[in-house]
Amino acid sequence: MLIKRKSIEQAESSRRPSRKPKFAPVTLSEQDGVRYLHFGTEWVQGAMRIRKPDWPELEYAQQMMAWMLFIEQPLAIAQLGLGAATLTKACYRQFPEATVTAVELNPAVIAICNTMFKLPPEDERLQVLEMDAMDFVLDEANHGAFDVLQCDLYDATARGPVLDTPEFYQACNACLSEHGIMTVNLFGDHPSFNKNIKAMRFAFDHVICLPEVHEGNVVALCFRTKPDLDPARLATRAAQIVAATKLPAKSWVKGILAA
Repeated sequence: MLIKRKSIEQAESSRRPSRKPKFAPVTLSEQDGVRYLHFGTEWVQGAMRIRKPDWPELEYAQQMMAWMLFIEQPLAIAQLGLGAATLTKACYRQFPEATVTAVELNPAVIAICNTMFKLPPEDERLQVLEMDAMDFVLDEANHGAFDVLQCDLYDATARGPVLDTPEFYQACNACLSEHGIMTVNLFGDHPSFNKNIKAMRFAFDHVICLPEVHEGNVVALCFRTKPDLDPARLATRAAQIVAATKLPAKSWVKGILAA
């Protein structure tokens, strides 16, 4: 009986203990009443105004919630990459009828969000999973399960998403409900930007990029089905969001219509 070498190598590999991923150190800084999360570098991975812990302090984080222009009452929201728990907290507080699932590979990030960034304790609506985002979106149990995906997956250098393939974005698409939306934090001046946009446009029906903020951050909105971009409807919805949340939704509309 012939045994292919590949099979032998796979068998040997399966006997080896799996290697745990190595993570950069999780560090903090504070300035002018704002606490910042870092991964051992000067790059900011998240921020919290200490007196307003549930407010999305950074403009790109606010833009990550631009899906609110199209989805008024989500029932299930997933956050890929916990960061400083900014979006997880905002969604948990803003949408009391929705479940919120956060996916984070680094246990130290989860721990510091609990202790230093006022992440609420898990309950029937909030779940924090220590796992790889790719494994999460490939899990068929999650397919069709979410109205909203918010993706903010960066390593210590914070210059490009760690997951950026067409296969990843296709799997994200599969996790969305019929009219679901995914928002993704990108860096417009990084070589990964065009690669990500191309992969998103392969996987999604429609992709819109908001104007760049913070000298680099570009938030992309990925639609499973083509959205209603009627200016009057968007303006009305933006006014509702501003009144209810004080988020700068009118600027989102300007960015979407200008794209």
